[in-house]
Amino acid sequence: MIRQAIITTLTLILLSSCQFDQKKLINQQLEEKQDVIMELQDQIDHLQSTNDNLLDRMADLSVINRNDAESIRESMRSLNRQFEYIEELSDEVERKDSINQLLAATLKSSLIDYDDSDIQVEVKGNAVMVSLSDKMMFSTGSARINKAAYEVLGKVALIINEQSDMNVLIEGHTDNVPIKNRVYRDNWDLSVHRATAVVRLLQNNFQVDPQRLTAAGRSEYLPKSNNDSTTGRRNNRRTEITITPRLDDFFKLLEVSAELS
Repeated sequence: MIRQAIITTLTLILLSSCQFDQKKLINQQLEEKQDVIMELQDQIDHLQSTNDNLLDRMADLSVINRNDAESIRESMRSLNRQFEYIEELSDEVERKDSINQLLAATLKSSLIDYDDSDIQVEVKGNAVMVSLSDKMMFSTGSARINKAAYEVLGKVALIINEQSDMNVLIEGHTDNVPIKNRVYRDNWDLSVHRATAVVRLLQNNFQVDPQRLTAAGRSEYLPKSNNDSTTGRRNNRRTEITITPRLDDFFKLLEVSAELS
């Protein structure tokens, strides 16, 4: 009986001790959690204070915006107008590109019966260029147009006359072999006379408006190929007809855009 009583007493003491330790651990954990809560509360208070300051500053900004609203709106309207003109210019460029592609396709179709080595048509930049070989256009050292070239130039003139908003540049090109005879002093002279001969034919025979025509001689100084070979020199002797859209519309739009800026 005594032994049993001792065991019971010791058990109660141990249980009490365990309960005390558990309470102590729980209290310690509660204190730690309380510290965390207080730290978080401090952070919340700091954030709240920061937000209050930001709200105050936003309120100040709203006052400024109200005072300057009309000026800002006018600036935005000006920018919108400029963007509209930029879009209009872009549309005009796209329209010109489409016209050039169609023009090149029409010229190629019209001149399809001729040898590609004599006639080349391509879109180059914002223009359409027709390159005519020296062999088809002129006799050696001469600016007199061959009768065989009349038909070709007539077909080109027909398409030019259908495009009234296009300007036409005629360029004469030679190789680098010097020329000097009783008629032409040098390649400059020959290239200019060839260009003006084509211009006169387009005006007089095919009624192309002379105000749309420009004649230029480039001599040997804008070669397509190397002049060291017979083939290269043959490629360089040519007449180029460059058809370009008039830029009046572009300049008018740019002037209006500049006034808005």
